[in-house]
Amino acid sequence: MATLVFNAEEIAPRELKPELYELEGISREAVEAHYKLYEGYVAKRNEILAKLAEVDLAAGNQVYSEIRALKVDLTFAIGGVKNHEIYFEHLGGEGGDPGGPILDLIERDFGSIEDWARDLKASGMSGRGWAWTAYDWDEGRLFNYVGDTQNTFPIWNATPLVALDVYEHAYFLDFQTDRGSYIDAFFANLDWAVVNDWVSRYQITV
Repeated sequence: MATLVFNAEEIAPRELKPELYELEGISREAVEAHYKLYEGYVAKRNEILAKLAEVDLAAGNQVYSEIRALKVDLTFAIGGVKNHEIYFEHLGGEGGDPGGPILDLIERDFGSIEDWARDLKASGMSGRGWAWTAYDWDEGRLFNYVGDTQNTFPIWNATPLVALDVYEHAYFLDFQTDRGSYIDAFFANLDWAVVNDWVSRYQITV
C-alpha cells in the first residue's frame, strides 16, 4: 500500500494554569467548558493525522478528495489547538496598561494602548471567531487581524501575541449575547508579563 510520508506523534492538551479558575468576570464554569473544546481540538488533530497515515494512494484519483477533506479539517483542528493555547496562556493576569516592550510596540504602531484596545475590540466585535494582535515580520509592525474560524484569513510570517476568542462558547455562559462586556473582561484579565515574555523570546524589537 502506497501511503503519505510523514511522521507525526500524538500531542496531549496543556494543563490550565490555576489563575484561570479565578478570573475577574469570567467564571470557572465558563473556563472549564471552554477547555473541553480545546481538548476536542487536540483529539481531532491526533485523529486526523492517524487517518492520513492510512490513506492508500493507490486507490485512484478519488483519494485526493479524501486527502483534501482531511487536510482542511486538520488546519481547523491545529488552528483550534494553537489559538486556544495562546488564549489560555496569556489570561490570568491583572490587565490594565502594559509596560515593557509590548507597550513600546503598541504605542509605536497604534499610537496608544487605548487606540490599540479600541481597534482590537472592534475587530472582535466584527469577527465571527477570533481577533489577533500579531507581529508581521515582513512589515516589521503589529496589526490586529480578524478570523471567522480557526483557520480563516491566515497571515503568513506573522506571530500572534494576543488571541481574543469571540466564539459564543467563550462568553455565553457569563455574558449571554453581550460580547462587548466579555471583551472588556478579557482585557481585564490579560497577563502582560506572558506577552512580554513572548516578545522577548521571539526577539521582536522596536
